[in-house]
Amino acid sequence: MSANSVALAYLVAAILFILTLKGLSSPLTARRGNMFGMVGMAIAVLTTLTLTHNVVYILIAIAAGGSIGALVARRIQMTQMPELVAAMHSLVGLAAVLIAMSAFNNPVAYGIALPGELLHASNRIELFIGTFVGAITFTGSIIAFGKLSGKLSGRPLRFPGQHWVNLGLGIAMVGFGIAFFLHPSWTPFLIMTAIALLLGVLLIVPIGGADMPVVVSMLNSYSGWAAAGIGFTLNNNMLIIAGSLVGSSGAILSYIMCKAMNRAFLNVILGGFGGGEGAAAASDDGVQKTYRSGSADDAAFLMGNADSVIIVPGYGLAVARAQHAINEMSKMLTDKGIKVRYAIHPVAGRMPGHMNVLLAEAEVPYDQVVEMDEINNEFADTDVVLVIGANDVVNPAAKSDPNSPIYGMPILEAHKARTVLVVKRSMATGYAGLDNDLFYMDKTMMIFGDAKKVVEDVIKALQH
Repeated sequence: MSANSVALAYLVAAILFILTLKGLSSPLTARRGNMFGMVGMAIAVLTTLTLTHNVVYILIAIAAGGSIGALVARRIQMTQMPELVAAMHSLVGLAAVLIAMSAFNNPVAYGIALPGELLHASNRIELFIGTFVGAITFTGSIIAFGKLSGKLSGRPLRFPGQHWVNLGLGIAMVGFGIAFFLHPSWTPFLIMTAIALLLGVLLIVPIGGADMPVVVSMLNSYSGWAAAGIGFTLNNNMLIIAGSLVGSSGAILSYIMCKAMNRAFLNVILGGFGGGEGAAAASDDGVQKTYRSGSADDAAFLMGNADSVIIVPGYGLAVARAQHAINEMSKMLTDKGIKVRYAIHPVAGRMPGHMNVLLAEAEVPYDQVVEMDEINNEFADTDVVLVIGANDVVNPAAKSDPNSPIYGMPILEAHKARTVLVVKRSMATGYAGLDNDLFYMDKTMMIFGDAKKVVEDVIKALQH
């Protein structure tokens, strides 16, 4: 292909990627957005193949990677999506590091230097930035994967002087990057890379489980910038554009998530935030709290005689794979003339949009799914709220307890409803390790058991 044809094809692909982001902004257009993304990526890949003579090797790599990806996709459960996303981010970061090393080892092959010439100053800067962003993304994503999958503890890991250590490592990394810029050689390059790999670990380990949705979003942004760095190294405009779109959209999403969790955006970037060590358990203060428990039959009676019901889904719903059962129950309530809606917190589940995807999978009508800002004013006029598998996003301590680690975090105000039903396996704390005063209110009824089994029992009770 001619240079003009390549530029035109990349421009078309870039426009399709922008339309992808636009489409993904709404459930109604999400499928169309995904289609734009797939077509745009196909155009970008096919165009790139025309620029190389090693097509066979690339096709072999694509076939191998595609086969592995297809196998993983078939086996992965929806509850495992957060850790899968983190794992994918780590691969993008690793690719950035390996390509930077390859480009520095043989810049002539990449067309960024002539035989016998040193790398241009701009290329040295690109290699430095792409390498350290990729390295931080790689190890940071591995730690996030471990926390999300349960292979590592979700509790924050902190030590005295942690921020000063991170600052010192950051300064050292930049120092060796400057040394590499002034005198390109392997020694400062490898030391800089090693420090960045260590920094990626130290930035994520102090972050608690409650903040993992923000971590996933942040690493998404990092992976985008790492991909853009690869694009500069390869002199590939398409990769620069795609990486920049992912990086900027991830940064915007991180900012939105920070607002939803009352976190400082700068602290997120620097890895200086995280959930507390956990609030006191129910009996830690010496006072035995009491709660009211009921059965699925009780829940069916209360919801079947209500005028309005709001369902608050959480990670427990995903674990139990109860989304299809909850949709069946909602249809039965709707057929009885009861107004049913789903209240979605921005950080419900363990990654942005987790609950939306689950509900869409169960074909829940889009008009029933309402975001937090739109539905919070309606809880006070709602007869019954069914909290199923959620905890921290409905914890009133975020509004009433200045000493709570989540104080100031916007929540779904389920505690304002006339009656609250909470489906949980036990009275154990949520992912943030915090007890929830909502469970002990007079208006609240606890229903213990597997979420799917409880909902199925509610369905049977409604039928009779």
